Formats: sequence, structure tokens, C-alpha cells
Amino acid sequence: MICKAHDAVSVIESNSNVFIHTAAATPILLVKALTERHAELQNVSIYSLHTEGEASYAHVKYQNSFIPKPMFVGPNIRESIHSGRGSYIPVFLSEAPALFRDGTIPIDVAMISVSPPDVHGYCSLGTSIDISLAAVQSARYIIAQINSKMPRTHGDGFIHISGLHAAVECDEALPEITIEPLNDTVKAIGKHVAELIEDGATLQLGIGSIPNAVLSFLNNHKNLGIHSEMFSDGILPLVESGVINGSQKNKHRGMIVGSFAVGTRRLYDFMHDNPVLKMLDFSYVNSVEVIRKNPKVSAINSAIEIDLSGQICADSLGTKIYSGIGGQMDFIRGAALSDGGKPIIAMPSVARSGESRIVPVLRSGAGVVTTRGHVHYVVTEFGSVNLHGKTIQERAKLLTSIAHPSHREWLEKSFHEMY
Repeated sequence: MICKAHDAVSVIESNSNVFIHTAAATPILLVKALTERHAELQNVSIYSLHTEGEASYAHVKYQNSFIPKPMFVGPNIRESIHSGRGSYIPVFLSEAPALFRDGTIPIDVAMISVSPPDVHGYCSLGTSIDISLAAVQSARYIIAQINSKMPRTHGDGFIHISGLHAAVECDEALPEITIEPLNDTVKAIGKHVAELIEDGATLQLGIGSIPNAVLSFLNNHKNLGIHSEMFSDGILPLVESGVINGSQKNKHRGMIVGSFAVGTRRLYDFMHDNPVLKMLDFSYVNSVEVIRKNPKVSAINSAIEIDLSGQICADSLGTKIYSGIGGQMDFIRGAALSDGGKPIIAMPSVARSGESRIVPVLRSGAGVVTTRGHVHYVVTEFGSVNLHGKTIQERAKLLTSIAHPSHREWLEKSFHEMY
């Protein structure tokens, strides 16, 4: 069973469906070995959520061999999707595992990264359970990169070594992501969001400068919990200080619940064999019925643009897919139904180009990820507003009030011309 990477991937045939493990768990050696077989393969569909490292299979010179079919579009495959060599699958993350389990997308081969087996022979999917567990459970053939650097995590992600059809042993550092220093705009957004979060709240947030900014302003809060599809290093100082302790949660009290994580080695070391951490399947973590059972769920998500009626585009720039639906709607709805919950959309008022991200209407082809009926709190560096229960006219005024001052007159004029 233990073999070289090129031998492990030799089972993959033309016209097959291959799954690649998520984010920090991307099996980079196996991906490279698969790409090196491009001359022998045609029409291999590559399914994934988001992967780290170079997605070499997505290069134009391999377009006849591999077809990327991601459920989230990251920087490493964005060009191939925009060029039409691959195509994005829109799906709520809560529903994504079922695509594999019910056979809607049959998986022939799952390429995964796991921790070394324990004394009982069980390996761990480590940093990424998400849709990866479902792929492993559904695949006809499982190829694993057994990595001594992969943390062993508690939760759903155990697989016995006897269940692996081929394995490659390695000692490879996991991909790491560091966040740039927070600028004044991001700090202002973080402060406004933190003011909305109450003591005892259960947090959902992702990775990036805005989540880190929010976390940096929560030092004086008490008894916060984490139930989030993903998390990163930003939570660690609050866990260490006791601000995040999960003591008020109804589901998994005292526990940090997540589905995948990506960050630095410090995060991965924190995750290793940590009984306070539960890494669980998307179908559970992102279930609205599960999310709503925790108190004061504060779901913090972002957007590419929002129109004056409250429609939120978070996955595309016009017709060009930029990221994905992800778990935004799962948590926006779950937070809205939680006792004291707050669904929050946080974003800078302008793009890097200076264009307003609050617009009269979404640009042509933009996808509505969160509908105007689901939106509640919207935050920019200029403040926060709550659109829930407000008329279209009231929403336009509120959103204009947190737009960049240089765009407010234009937004007011545009709204009057439309309505």
C-alpha cells in the first residue's frame, strides 16, 4: 500500500472523477504526480472546494487532460474558470456533501492528506473535514498522502489505514496563510462589527483582514463561542485569554466547532490532538437547524457589492465567478433564526479601484448570494445599519449613509431616478 506518488496516482484513468482534499490539507505531492500524467489522460474531472498551492492541472497546456469543477473558486484556478477550461458548481456548503453521498457527483478517486495512524490504525483528515469526508466515504478508490505534519483532530475525520488503497508517506509543511497588517479602513469595520457582538455570542467568521480586525476588538467581551465552517489564527489570542470559552453555547458547550481551517503552523499545532476542538462535516456544521440552536449567533460574512434594496453579490464580478456561494446563506439564515442572533455583512465601502461597493443595482450578470429578504446588518468603515423590516426607500437611505462620502450624492440621485 505504501508507494511513490506516481505509483499511487497510476490508478486514475481518463474520464474519471477525482476529488482533491481542501485548503491546508491539499495533497500537493499527489496533485503534482497527477499533473505529470497529463499525456496519458483525457477528460479527468477535478472536484474540489478550495485548494492551496499551485493547481498545476488547471494550466492551459493541460486543458485536454483535466477539467476543474470547483465548488469555490480560489486564486489558483480563477483564470482557468474565467477562460472556460473549467466551470464552477454553485451550491450551499450545507448541501455539498450530499452531492457525493447520493451519487449526484460520483467520485472515482479521492486524493487526501491524513495524519499518521495512531496505535489503533486510525488516521485523521486533520484540518479539513468539510466535503472531504463525504468524498472519502463515497469514492471507489482512496489515495492518501500520510503527512507527519498533519495535525490529528477530534471529530468526524477518522479513517482507518486499512481503508486506504494507496498511500505516500511524507514530511511536508502544510500550506500557510498570513494576513497583512490591518489598515485604518479594516480596523474601522472591525470596530463597528465588534460593537454589534454581545457577551455570550456564538461566532461564525472566516479568514482575512476583516475577521481578524473584528477579533482584535473583542478582548473585553465575555464567554464567546465558535461554531463556524472555518477559522484561522485570529481566534487563538481570545481562546488563550478565555474570552472564547463556549460556556454559553447550547450545542457542543465549551467546544470550538469547525469544518476546516487554514492559517499558520501555530494554528495547526493548536489543533493537534486538542479535545476542545471538534472538526465536523459541512452537512452538520452548516445546517441551519443546528446553527440556530446556539444563542446570539453572530455570523460575519463579506460581499463584493450590495444594491440599494439589499441584494448581496458575494461570488462574482458580473458574470465572472470570483469565489463562491460558500456557507454565507447557511449562516445568515441560521443567525437570523438564533435567539438574539445577528447576521452581519461587513465590507469596505469602496473597491481598490475606488468604485463604490454599494451600488444602485448589481452589475449585469452578478449572482445574488444573499437575497434582500435575508439581509439584516450591513457594516462598512462608516458605520452599521440594520435593513431588517425596512422598506426599499428606507434601505436606500440607510445604505447611502454608510457609503463612501464621495459616492453618496450619486447614490441618492440614482435611487430617485429608478424609483
